[in-house]
Amino acid sequence: MGEVTERVERSIRELITSGDLGPGGRLPSERTLAAELEAGRTTVRLVLMKLAAEGIVRSEHGRGYFANAANDETK
Repeated sequence: MGEVTERVERSIRELITSGDLGPGGRLPSERTLAAELEAGRTTVRLVLMKLAAEGIVRSEHGRGYFANAANDETK
């Protein structure tokens, strides 16, 4: 995994585990995350898909990504 990808993943995990979103909280859009994290949308999308596969976030078609209610494995 590249340096940018690792940084994006770490930042998104911190956003979720910090408690700022709360259980079920909606993550910023891919475009917003890409701009804030200075990364490409493809990188952000791949990281979000990885986190979804791990059960940390869930994707709702047309609505975005949401933090799962139980994030014990991310702490």
